[in-house]
Amino acid sequence: MKYSKLNLAKEAINHKGFVKKIPDIFRMVKMWRKGNYPMKSIDIILPLLGLLYVISPIDLLPEVAVPVIGVLDDLAVLSLAIPKLIKEVDKFLLWEAEQKYNSGNTKVIDAEIIK
Repeated sequence: MKYSKLNLAKEAINHKGFVKKIPDIFRMVKMWRKGNYPMKSIDIILPLLGLLYVISPIDLLPEVAVPVIGVLDDLAVLSLAIPKLIKEVDKFLLWEAEQKYNSGNTKVIDAEIIK
């Protein structure tokens, strides 16, 4: 079975959690660029660079020269980039919800449910 970068990227984004969060990723980047969402630059730039690396035709280990190992470097980058990006989006969604509920008279506090 031959793997191409396009097929690899398709398999990576088939993860339903990632696909559902794509609009949130764009919204997060937009809010960050406007200065509304506080986030370290490195926390968004590294995962996006990882995704660009997988899509780009330039590789450290090309698939043509080393077929199996060439795909493994892309898988390694994806296994680091996608979870980091999802983690950052989850933080953004939490921040966004807090902003929504803290804007009026409603105050959100941490609570513990005791049975």
